[in-house]
Amino acid sequence: MTPMKTSQSQLPSRREFIKTTGQFAAASALAGMAIPHVHAAADDTIHLALIGCGGRGSGAVANAMSAGGLVLGDDGGTKRAVGTGAGGPIKLVAMADIRQDKLDQSYTALKQALGDLIDVPPERKFLGFDAYRHAIDCLRPGDVAMLTTHAAFRAPHLEYAVEKGVNVFMEKDFAPDPGGIKRILRAGEAAEKKNLKIGAGLMARHSSARQALIQQIRDGAMGDVQLIRAYRMDSGYFMGPFPRGENELLWQLSPGHPYQFMWSSGGVFIELMIHQIDECFWIKDSLPVSAHGVGGRFAGSTDCSQNLDSYSIEYTFADGTKALVTGRYIPNCRDDFATYVHGTKCAAKFSGNVHAPTSWLYKDQRTEPSNLAWRAPKETVNPWQAEWDVLLSAIRNNKPHNETRRAALSNLGAIMGRAAVHSGKIITWDEAMASEFKFCPNVDDLTANSPAPVQADAQGRYPAPIPGKTVEI
Repeated sequence: MTPMKTSQSQLPSRREFIKTTGQFAAASALAGMAIPHVHAAADDTIHLALIGCGGRGSGAVANAMSAGGLVLGDDGGTKRAVGTGAGGPIKLVAMADIRQDKLDQSYTALKQALGDLIDVPPERKFLGFDAYRHAIDCLRPGDVAMLTTHAAFRAPHLEYAVEKGVNVFMEKDFAPDPGGIKRILRAGEAAEKKNLKIGAGLMARHSSARQALIQQIRDGAMGDVQLIRAYRMDSGYFMGPFPRGENELLWQLSPGHPYQFMWSSGGVFIELMIHQIDECFWIKDSLPVSAHGVGGRFAGSTDCSQNLDSYSIEYTFADGTKALVTGRYIPNCRDDFATYVHGTKCAAKFSGNVHAPTSWLYKDQRTEPSNLAWRAPKETVNPWQAEWDVLLSAIRNNKPHNETRRAALSNLGAIMGRAAVHSGKIITWDEAMASEFKFCPNVDDLTANSPAPVQADAQGRYPAPIPGKTVEI
C-alpha cells in the first residue's frame, strides 16, 4: 500500500451551486471566474438543451460549461476556464420546463453567470409537458440533451432523445418503478446501436478517490469483502397538507416537493440513497440476489407525504455477503452520511459527508481517524465535474460511452430495497427484473389539466405504504 495521504479535495460540488432556498446560485458560485467569449465555428460547438430547469439541472449546465477547463494555480487554488468543454466550445441553446417561474429563474441566473454561453432566445424557451420535444428538436447530431426533470419523465425523454439521434446526460433518479427501468434499459440499448453517448448522474463512479480505493480492494488490500454499511441520516423532509384549490398535479411537481411522491421521484429513500446503493454494487462488483428490510414513521409524525421516515435494508449477494443500507429522516437524532467496507484483513471508509472523497483504509476493523493506514490521493477534479469531462471527451473523440445499463440496474436495486420495506417481504433480483409495475402508467400523456396520479384525502394527506399490503414489484 502507498503511504497515507493527508490532503483532501476542496473543490465545490454541484450542491454548492444551489442555495438552501432551492434557487440556483451559479452567479455567486462562479464569481471571480474568467468566462471567455466563445465565437467558434458551429460545427465545433456542442449545443446543450436543458430539460428541467431546477437547481440540479442549472448546476449541471455550469459543470458542462467548465468541463475540461480546470487549471490548478501555483498557490494550490483553482481557476476554471468556462465554456471550453473537454477540448472545444459548448453553449446552451434551448430550455424546457413545465413551470414558467423555474425556467425564468434558471435562465436569469445562468445568463448572469455565463453570459454569451447562454444563447437561449424566447423562441427556444419551451413550456409544458411536451416542451422536452421542442427543446430536443433544437439540437443536431453530436449535441447533448440534459434530462434533469423528476424521474417519472426520464424514460420518455430519453426515448425521444435517442430517437432524434442526440447524446444525453441524464440525472438520477432514472425511474421510480420497474416499468420505467425497463424503458430506460431499452432506450440505452437503442442508443448503443446508434453510437450515442449517454452519461448518467451517479457521479461517485467518476471520483478519483473512490476509484483508487476500488483498486486497493481489487488488489486484495482488504482481503475478501464481508460487509458494507451505508448510512444517510438527517433531520427530514416533511410535507404539509395539500392546499385545496391548487392544481394538484403541478403542486406535486413543484420545487418544494422534490421527493415526496412515489410516482414522480421514487420517494426520499431512492432519491437520497441511490448513490450509496450504487457504491455498494460497485464495491462488490455484482448485483444483489435479494433484499429485505424494515421501516416506519415515528409516533406523532404529521408528515403528509408518501414517505416513511426510516428505512433499513439488508442486501444479500450471491456469495452470501451483505450490504446494510440505512436511511433515517427524523429531527433531533444522530446524523450520519458515510459508507464503510469490512474485509477479512481490515475495514475502509469509502465515502463521507455530502459524498466527500474520504476514501481510506484502516489498520484493522476499527473505523477511527487515529487508525488510518492509507488515504486516497487528493482529487483535483470533483466527480460532478469529472462525469462531464468523460462524456464530452467521448463525444468529441467518438469513444464508446454509455452508462445507461449500469445506472438503471443500480436504480432497480434501490427500487427492490424500497419495495422490500414497503411490502414487508423479501424481494429477489429476479422478481425485480421480471416486474412491469408502474405507479403512473399514463405518464407520457400527462398535461397540466390531468388529474394527479395520487390524490390527497380530506385532510390533505397522501397514502403512505402499508407493509403486508403495499405492492410495488
